[in-house]
Amino acid sequence: MVLARAITLVESHLDSDAELASRVIERCLPRTGQARRAGITGSPGVGKSTFIETLGTHLTTDRQETVAVLSVDPSSAISGGSVLGDKTRMERLATDPRAFVRPSPSRGHLGGVARRTREAMLLCEAAGYQNVLVETVGVGQSETSVRSMVDFFLLLILPGAGDELQGIKRGIFEMSDLIAVNKADGDNRQRADRARQEYESALHLFRAGADGWVPRVVTCSALNRDSIAEVWQIVLQHRAQLEANGWFERRRREQALEWMKEALLYEIEEELRRDVVVDERFAASRCEVAEGRLSPFLAARELLALFRRRQ
Repeated sequence: MVLARAITLVESHLDSDAELASRVIERCLPRTGQARRAGITGSPGVGKSTFIETLGTHLTTDRQETVAVLSVDPSSAISGGSVLGDKTRMERLATDPRAFVRPSPSRGHLGGVARRTREAMLLCEAAGYQNVLVETVGVGQSETSVRSMVDFFLLLILPGAGDELQGIKRGIFEMSDLIAVNKADGDNRQRADRARQEYESALHLFRAGADGWVPRVVTCSALNRDSIAEVWQIVLQHRAQLEANGWFERRRREQALEWMKEALLYEIEEELRRDVVVDERFAASRCEVAEGRLSPFLAARELLALFRRRQ
């Protein structure tokens, strides 16, 4: 309850009182950095919520560890609210005293994660959670945002490769540390094995990552809890390898730099909007661009020039 209130406080003040929110984050930073950060993505229907709940309960029950799940659902384009409700779909994990589940709408933010996921993740780490799982929207948006804030990136797919293999973009393959064919149970077992073989063949077409890690493909069943423990062992092996060769610290430094870049761009945008004259012109420019009377590029240059003249 305290953690949920803290995250809500920081999220709300990042817009209204950025300085206060920044001070809270700064105070928390010395207590962060030790948790295992894993991003989990996959198309709708692949079973992300079931997989995360099964993995989370494995961590809390079998390993006696704590886990925080930051799940981001697609937002309604009309109300801005969350279309789905991961907390209601993770009933067991949501009531587990060793777990913290926080669903939040993406509000249209590209990258498949809410704009404040980074801050929420750090607050979870400061609260002592040993593992942080970030679930992305998984609706075709660029997944680079979540990749830049986690140590391990897991792609869930359905049994039956074929056309699905052709449809997955090269980038998602290159970002993935592990591909897990979920729902490998019942009549799906043979299709799952064929899918695993096809994805393994596809991975051979890519060069090995600079960090030395060779992505793997496994089959699992979140429903039956099959191979879930093995999936987490791969996460642990990945971290051990990267810690041994120095890439873990390098990746964490890259995450900090990406966070700085994201924060800087956001602050620039907010600075522009805080200027009343610029904000009024922004509203007028939106109408002109929408009506085709002004090009988007010229509108952007005019707004920036107006802001500079007022400084």
